[in-house]
Amino acid sequence: MQRLGWTLRSALFFVWLAVTVVPWATFVVLMSIFVRGTPLYWVCARWLATAIWGARIICGVKWRVQGMDNVPTAADARAAVLLAPKHQSTWETFAFPMLMPHPLCYVFKRELLWIPFFGWAIGSLDMIHIDRSKRAQAWTKVAEQGKRYMEQGNWVIMFPEGTRTARGEQGVYKSGATRLAAATGTPVVPIAVTSARCWPRKSFLLRPGVIDVSIGQPIATVGREPDELMREVETWIEAEMRRLDPEAYKA
Repeated sequence: MQRLGWTLRSALFFVWLAVTVVPWATFVVLMSIFVRGTPLYWVCARWLATAIWGARIICGVKWRVQGMDNVPTAADARAAVLLAPKHQSTWETFAFPMLMPHPLCYVFKRELLWIPFFGWAIGSLDMIHIDRSKRAQAWTKVAEQGKRYMEQGNWVIMFPEGTRTARGEQGVYKSGATRLAAATGTPVVPIAVTSARCWPRKSFLLRPGVIDVSIGQPIATVGREPDELMREVETWIEAEMRRLDPEAYKA
């Protein structure tokens, strides 16, 4: 009975997403004809906040955040950081624009642009969409656009593992994020997220519970090697994941 309840509530949540994203994305696409940049970003961020709110009200997915004092406030308009979070589910991709005080520039696979309405909307934003099959070209695009967007006041966000990992598992941490951070002299902020506790990867079933988001202290990048930096990011994130979700790592 409990699983049936989760299934029904999850189905209602995805109906909520579909019903709200169509008019919102249509408005964003039309708005993008006249407005670009930060104002358009915050309109999209409002829908993402609506989605996260829906997950809380409909499915009981709550969250708590610690370490917000480790990122610059909205008043620090020129302070740039590069966010490097753990990636377990769709939840954090929706939640970070709601949680962070600055516009975020995601690095993501271009296939997301093909999703009706949602993809059309994010295609109008200052994001970096890459073709993963062309690694050299992808890195060049990340380096060029990432530097430009950070100079505009955006924060770049890159998931070091590249794709979602199952609860209690650890993916391969790639140095793309720290390469960009080192090239631009931008501090890296590691973030641990236990989202798979409530919304596992490749699953449409959301479970009630609390997702922990822990934001680490910025790691200076000037004069350091990208691989060394990524090892430090990985060490902090994985240690923090085991502190936040010890049940998942018992084995």
